[in-house]
Amino acid sequence: MTSPVPRLLDAAALLAEVADELVLRTVRDTHLAWADRVPAALRWPATGLASGVYAGLGAGLRVTSRGLGALAERDLGPALEDGPRGRWLNSAVNGLIGDRLARERPRLAVPLAVRREGRDVPLRTDALTVAFPAATGRVALVLHGLSESESAFDRNREQIGATYAETLAELGWTPVLLRANTGLSLRENGVALSALVDDLVGAWPVEVEGLAMIGHSMGGLVIRAACAVASDADRAWTDRLAHVVTLGTPHLGAPLAGGVGRGALALGRLPESAAFGRILDQRSVGVLDLVAGLGDEAPPLPHVRYHLVSATLSRSPRHPVGRFVGDLLVRQPSAYGASRRHPGLFPGADRLHLPRAGHFDLLNHPRVHEALREWLGASAVGEQRPITRGSVRGSG
Repeated sequence: MTSPVPRLLDAAALLAEVADELVLRTVRDTHLAWADRVPAALRWPATGLASGVYAGLGAGLRVTSRGLGALAERDLGPALEDGPRGRWLNSAVNGLIGDRLARERPRLAVPLAVRREGRDVPLRTDALTVAFPAATGRVALVLHGLSESESAFDRNREQIGATYAETLAELGWTPVLLRANTGLSLRENGVALSALVDDLVGAWPVEVEGLAMIGHSMGGLVIRAACAVASDADRAWTDRLAHVVTLGTPHLGAPLAGGVGRGALALGRLPESAAFGRILDQRSVGVLDLVAGLGDEAPPLPHVRYHLVSATLSRSPRHPVGRFVGDLLVRQPSAYGASRRHPGLFPGADRLHLPRAGHFDLLNHPRVHEALREWLGASAVGEQRPITRGSVRGSG
């Protein structure tokens, strides 16, 4: 059964709903909170009129949202994801409120899926054969981060000359790009990813001899969650998994995600700013899961080689900027899963540090291409090598 195609009218209906719940109500609540500071004799006439205006505008927006949603359910109007901008918008919104979309607006909720040329690929042998005519027995799954899609890995392709998928293909792997609703919890996405990999291996056009999984940011956490779920369920695909590469993944949490929560709490202390705090509180459970990351509840698989990539805006990770800001979103200790409080999630893992690079530079970076050739190239020709901590290693 195919998922319903989201329409532009679905997005317009959501926009009207957001305009009512966040924009209009924020303006109303802030206005009335400030009005409470005015003497009562002057306050009541003005606030009474304002309340009536806000109520009328809100009712109009809700009627508009319901009407647009009804038209979208009749499959009227253009599809939202016919172009790259629409796909980007839908992925971004799913990262912010994807859990809510799954409950209230499932037409806009992104399903976890294999992607090819901007379309979902059914997990059937015939469909996979058409989508991957040069399929090999080594499959590399590539998963994006929060509010991204598979298109994020095309970043700076013209300047660099290749994407990770193209480099993997040169090494004999068949790259399979995925897209997920990053607003869902890590466990929910992990369960879905484990089931998808199981179905993919069963329907793959040729016998799957080896698997690699590459995740940017949150994508690395979802991969770890999937491995933990698969181990608990004794799914056979984990036996084929040889490599996990994480790119700027907040294994021990992301400080910015926690800062949003603290900001919402601070804003909520005053009536005049409480409405803005509620806006921050609308963030998805996927964003909330980034606060702590994944610790020992998702241990590394003993037979898998882990390759951890970090970046810092400074040349050295020991520089104050590198130490406290990291790559802008993730600090190096979290990207390596090692801190003073936590001795290390990945003993013996390869580490690569990218100096003077930001979080989104990790989506396509020349040093990562070099590392992939070393880490995954030997396996592609059937060679074996021992795991080392620094076979490809930057200044970190």
